[in-house]
Parts: sequence; structure tokens; C-alpha cells
Amino acid sequence: MNISDTEIAWSILQKAGYSRTHELPEADVVLLVTCSIREKAEQTIWNRLKHLTALKKRCQKHKPLLKIGVLGCMAERLKTKLLEQEKLVDVLAGPDAYRDLPRLLSLGYRGQRASNVLLSLEETYADVMPVHQTPEGHSAFVSIMRGCDNMCSYCIVPFTRGRERSRPLSSILEEVRMLSDQGVKEVTLLGQNVNSYRDFSEQHFICSEGSTQLSRGFKTVYRTKQGGLLFSDLLDKVSQIDPDMRIRFTSPHPKDFPDEVLQLIQERRNICKQIHLPAQSGSSRVLHAMRRGYTREAYLDLVENIREIIPGVNLSSDFITGFCGETEEDHQETLSLVREVGYNVGFLFAYSMRKKTHAYHRLQDDVPAPVKQRRLEELISVFREEAAKVNMALIGSTQLVLVEGESKRSSEELCGRNDGNVKVVFPKTDLPIQPEKPQMVPITSGDYVLVKVNYGQHGHVDEIYKSST
Repeated sequence: MNISDTEIAWSILQKAGYSRTHELPEADVVLLVTCSIREKAEQTIWNRLKHLTALKKRCQKHKPLLKIGVLGCMAERLKTKLLEQEKLVDVLAGPDAYRDLPRLLSLGYRGQRASNVLLSLEETYADVMPVHQTPEGHSAFVSIMRGCDNMCSYCIVPFTRGRERSRPLSSILEEVRMLSDQGVKEVTLLGQNVNSYRDFSEQHFICSEGSTQLSRGFKTVYRTKQGGLLFSDLLDKVSQIDPDMRIRFTSPHPKDFPDEVLQLIQERRNICKQIHLPAQSGSSRVLHAMRRGYTREAYLDLVENIREIIPGVNLSSDFITGFCGETEEDHQETLSLVREVGYNVGFLFAYSMRKKTHAYHRLQDDVPAPVKQRRLEELISVFREEAAKVNMALIGSTQLVLVEGESKRSSEELCGRNDGNVKVVFPKTDLPIQPEKPQMVPITSGDYVLVKVNYGQHGHVDEIYKSST
């Protein structure tokens, strides 16, 4: 989401006459796009701001107009501290105020500290075409909705990003078509709760009552929403734009996986057979305290249903260790869930309490930091063991890989990802354009190649596959 927000902000600033530099000494304005979901993310920004402030003082003589700004969630959450107490920044813009950046910077150049951190019930930046900064142009993020209504007890997102609102489907399709025309081979649809997408901009689209149901055994803290175009409608139309463009989406909530979404993923060749399914905990008691809206049993039933409808699907997840009141038994239940499901990717963190959240007001952060860290290390260990099993099962198989570029470990190797989002490393080589013709071409970013996996996550190239064939 921060990458997407950066591309939106850059589009707005570009139209206002700004040009971008990647060299800090050349900059007249430095903007940091921030996240508040964990304390560590905020601490990184504080350290960066102190470095930039020191730089600003050193450069005062030859660059007196250097301005520093903070964008995104941290701007909304810590506006007073950033602007008035610490006085480290000149400009603050919340997630819904990027259109106001030219005005805010203008005020900054007049010597004023300027801010706009108002949250909106409507802003989706639907009419702002982002300036996509994609590596080698092969993949791109497309924001489809903003905000979140789930109100999980640990989460700051509803307070920094606001209520859910979805971008009109027509503007999303226009952006995806543009990316397809530019040769982009993979699009990731983005949202804080991406699969709760619901477009009300077309009033004549009314959903049947059956199509609004949640995953079986799941519930919400808000009333069931009616009407509008749903995520399944969006996924259907996006996947038809370019059959050779891979479609991914993140980050979903497990509650919003009705069978029609799962069946569409199975039916469409270009919708990746990889689903992010954030569990957060394996204990029903902790899940209740987190206000997740499901039990361990309901989550496992959903996993079973997903695997029944989409054979061979890869699953990834998020987990939090040391949440308020978590016992050793709760922790062991989380470890057992990881072993039972078998994810190939995980995002694992020790709990850090955030102000404004339900947990901050109603619960006690009573798990000692050393215990949180120990549980996190145990969870990481189990996760790696299970992920290794998932990846080892690929040995001997041939995978269709979208090439991303050189491998970090060697300039003689390339890397890319398969449909299940598993990274595959393979030798850099030239291949024939067609099997029976001698003309050879190098493999480049954005190519599809068939790779025979020999060991671990390494493989050798069998043949090249061009999306135009």
C-alpha cells in the first residue's frame, strides 16, 4: 500500500511541476511515506527524520529551502508530536490528503508548518493515474479500495486509514488495460481488506441476497452490506482484460471468501492459485479477544474448502505472537495450526500495542517482551520447517515462472516466481524463440519460462514461453 500511495502522490506532484530525483543532495523536498501498524515501522521513520533534520541543518547555507514531509498513517496518528512537539517536519499529509500536497508544500515554502490529516469517507483517488515505478516494467500494484471496517482489537488501520470505500470498477479496469498495453505481466490488486470490495458507484447493479454471504462460520462486527458490485465481479472482469497477465490480490480477510470467489480463482488460468489467509492466532480464545470473527475450527474448515475447490493452491498467512492474555497453551495451538495447514509464506510478528485500538482501551498488554520474542522465534522455526516441506514438494516438477531479474546471490542466475508465489532461481542462459528454430534470445525480465525444479528452490530452464504465443 505504501508503494501504491507513493505512486499516487508522485502523480499529483508531477502534475504540479515537480520532478523526481533519487539523489538526496539534489532534493528540495523529501517525503517519507509511512506505516503505523507496528512500533518498529514507526521507529524506523523517527530515525530517518532525525538523520534528515541533521542534514537540513548542515545544508542550510546552500539549500535553505529544503522541506521535509511525512505522508500516510504516521502523519495521521502522530500529527501533533511530529509538527508541534518534535518540529522535525514542514509538511504532513494523511492517507486521504495527497491531492493537497502542492498547497501544503506552497505553505511550507512560505515558512509555515502545514498539515492535512483529515480522513475521508469517499476518497479513493479513482481519477488519479499512478506513476508506476515497477522493476523492469513487469509487475504493478493497483489499489482497488481503502480503509477497513473490521475493527480487529489490535489493529490501528481503521483509525489511520478510515472506513472502507471502494474505487469504481470502471477506473480500475481502465488502469489495468493501460498496464496491459504497457506490457506489464502481473498486477496485484491492493486493499486493506481487498476482498470486501463493493462498488456502489453504479446504482443499477444490485446483488442478490445470496451473493453477499461470508465464508461459512464467519461473522462481522458490522451489519451485512447489500448491493453494489462485489470482489467476484471485479476479479471476473479484471482477469478477462489480458489472459497472459497474472492477477494477484492482497491483503484479504478470511471472512470474504465465498465459494463464487474460490471457483473463479480455480476457473481462470491467469488468477494465481495462491491465497493469503491471515490467521493471526491458532487459539479460538485469542481470536475472540482479537475480534477476528471466527474460531480455529471455522478457519480450518475454510482451508479445507479452499483446497477442495482449488487443488494445489498455495497458502500464506499472518500471525501475531504474545497478544493480550495469550497463554503458553494458546501459543502451542498456534504452532499446531501452522503444522496442520502448511503455509509456504508467512508474516510473523510479536504484538506491539497501538493507541486508539480496542485492545489499548480494553485489554492488558500482559505478555512480557522476552516471552513474546521467544514465542516468535519458535513460531518462525516451525513456519520454516513447514514451508520447506511445501517447497520440497516442487522438486521434479516443471513450473511456469515470471522472470523478475537477476538473482541477488549471483549475476549468473535469474529469479522469478511461479503461480504460487514461490521464488525460483535458475541459470542465466539463451533459449530458442521456437523449439525447432536455431535463433537464440536471452531471457529478460517479464518473460515467462518453464523451469524444471531440481533441488530446493533452484531449477534449470526447459524452454521459453512468450505471452504472445
